[in-house]
Amino acid sequence: MSERGGPVWHVGSGATDTGQRKANEDAFLAQAPVYIVSDGMGGHYAGAAASAAVVDAFAVLVDDHAVVPEQVTDAVHRARFGVAEVSARAGGESGATLTGAVAVTHDGQPWWFVINVGDSRVYSLDGGVMAQITVDHSRVQELVDSGRITVEQSLVHPERNIITRAIGDEIPGCDAWLVPARPGMRLIVASDGLMKPLSDAQIASIASLAGTPEDTARRLVDAAVEAGAQDNVTVVVADTLHATTSPHANASPWQRWPVGDDFEDDTTQASRRKVAP
Repeated sequence: MSERGGPVWHVGSGATDTGQRKANEDAFLAQAPVYIVSDGMGGHYAGAAASAAVVDAFAVLVDDHAVVPEQVTDAVHRARFGVAEVSARAGGESGATLTGAVAVTHDGQPWWFVINVGDSRVYSLDGGVMAQITVDHSRVQELVDSGRITVEQSLVHPERNIITRAIGDEIPGCDAWLVPARPGMRLIVASDGLMKPLSDAQIASIASLAGTPEDTARRLVDAAVEAGAQDNVTVVVADTLHATTSPHANASPWQRWPVGDDFEDDTTQASRRKVAP
């Protein structure tokens, strides 16, 4: 398969469920080279419209396999504009998280460009080891980073649902990392509805044992629902087929992830760790 920009080196799919909610305010896009999830906030209409606006902002990149990181950050800007329009129509504030990965070319090499605003997440599953790439923009993450609570305490903290950044606030930009592509590497993109009922170890186990991205996404969503998910649950899974980023490729001006071989970087995210199934 080949589209504009050369052969496709990745494949992905997604799945979603309302959980115990009456409506689904999540949205996702899993069409090469874009694999993103958005979790809407602001009530039934506004939340669903906000997440849809985020997805629409990235739809222009679909089937373009010569995407560069700057096109992705432009899409983030369009998403913010789109959500602002939703808020204006709704007569109040609305917002959405934005998390995911876009296959890009940078320094003549293939990379995954991982972006994040909010508390949805992107995980890397490589060689049987799962690691969290993104850093939650949440009140409990700030408390964990400051050493005031532990990761375990954050799971039941009364402020665990408070996020500190969203598409729809006045903070520009997004967190971004260039992640080297390696054959067999799997990315798991999920709204927080997945992480509430399932532990990272459970997510890693299911994602390691399932087959295709479509099957993996559906199994993860079903597992969360069976575990009593009270929120919408959305998962996108993207696999690297044959691309390999040169170890000498230059990620500048973007942050490269991981910085070292031990999956550590220079953030203070205490909950980022290896998770073996």
